[in-house]
Amino acid sequence: RSSDLCVGGACGVPALGICRLPFYHRLSVRQGGRMLGYSQFLHDALLQNWGRPFPLILGFSTAYLCYYWTCVPRRPRLVAGPAFKSFLQKYCPIVTEKFYPTPWCFGGRLQTVFRVILKSKPQVTYRNELIATADGGQISLDWSDNEESLRYPDSASRPTVLLLPGLTGNSEQTYILHMVRQASQEGYRAIVFNNRGFGGEELLTYRTFCAANTEDLEAVISHIKSLYPKSPILAVGVSLGGMTLLNYLARKGKESGLIAAVTFSVVWNTFESSSSLEEPLNFLLFNQRLTSGLCQAINRHRKVMESKVDVEHILKARSIREFDERYTSVVFGYKTCEEYYHEASPDYKLSEIAIPLLCLNASDDPFSPCHTIPLGVAETNPNMALLVTMHGGHIGFLEGLFPRHENYMYRVYRQFIGAAFEHPEELSEICGSNNSLKNIPPR
Repeated sequence: RSSDLCVGGACGVPALGICRLPFYHRLSVRQGGRMLGYSQFLHDALLQNWGRPFPLILGFSTAYLCYYWTCVPRRPRLVAGPAFKSFLQKYCPIVTEKFYPTPWCFGGRLQTVFRVILKSKPQVTYRNELIATADGGQISLDWSDNEESLRYPDSASRPTVLLLPGLTGNSEQTYILHMVRQASQEGYRAIVFNNRGFGGEELLTYRTFCAANTEDLEAVISHIKSLYPKSPILAVGVSLGGMTLLNYLARKGKESGLIAAVTFSVVWNTFESSSSLEEPLNFLLFNQRLTSGLCQAINRHRKVMESKVDVEHILKARSIREFDERYTSVVFGYKTCEEYYHEASPDYKLSEIAIPLLCLNASDDPFSPCHTIPLGVAETNPNMALLVTMHGGHIGFLEGLFPRHENYMYRVYRQFIGAAFEHPEELSEICGSNNSLKNIPPR
């Protein structure tokens, strides 16, 4: 073929001879006054230059690792009264250990995002129960009864862990599944309190849930106590579930029916949280997605709501604040969204809490700015302890190179519920006269 002819012998074949080398071998490049075949030129170029980026990559990697090891791993800050701090240091050693967040995603936003993407979903089998409420609604409870428990074979006295998921969450969230499995492994019963409209049940009234309203939580705890009056109950609140739990504890004081409580990534001040989530990047990563989930729930139950609220106006909400203005504050009887946000914020009610409470927060949580964490209150309330890590994001707390399974938050959870259920007498001394602690059966 004419394309196979090589004129001038540049490829080593006599002029006008037939060249059987591939076409790309016959391309010529002039270098240093001589003609090189393309393959030879490519070979020489790669051989001479392949290592040039390597020192840059090596230098950057070394600097990054040096920064990580010197600046990122830190012991959490534990703020509590002397007696409670001593109890935690004795039975929850994790509070004194360094937290090593995942090296390639230790920032708050990255921890928050990758937790959703990477976390595994343990297999958990639930028994569902629907309980009626005074206003004609119903609440969905998912039970993990753990009848095979060897540590607590008597179901009447088996300790119970009550779990409250976050905003738009339910019993199928990865963090809930991990906590249910860990409770079962320790021999305890676990119950997930699904917010109305998010547990797969039919919504019978136009009301879903509200962080400031604790009527449903009170009904759930009363229901559990009526079934198992000898069973000690420890409550766990995550994000919005933690806000509801704290507001409940502040209202009930010593009559909460709980032996202890623990919260993770709770929002302390709703105004500050809303402002943080409206920052451009946070709005794009978190606010829009959560608002979309809330609107989908309203649309799913629109038949029962259309007679009470303007569903179409609610569905046009583009932020959590707009949703709360158009739905939450209206349905729960608040004059303004500001009034609702004030009532929902637990930061100014903490002095009323009368049972042992451990709260884990990260300083870089985009939902709960670090300046809102009530360190001063924890120093003066003998029943409250704050554990604050430098990194962890919102319900993140990822650690290890491949953070798919257990993480720092789950280890704090496991150690604290074990300490509360297994050392009730010491815990009773911390919280004063909480008689329910003394009813826990020995191991």
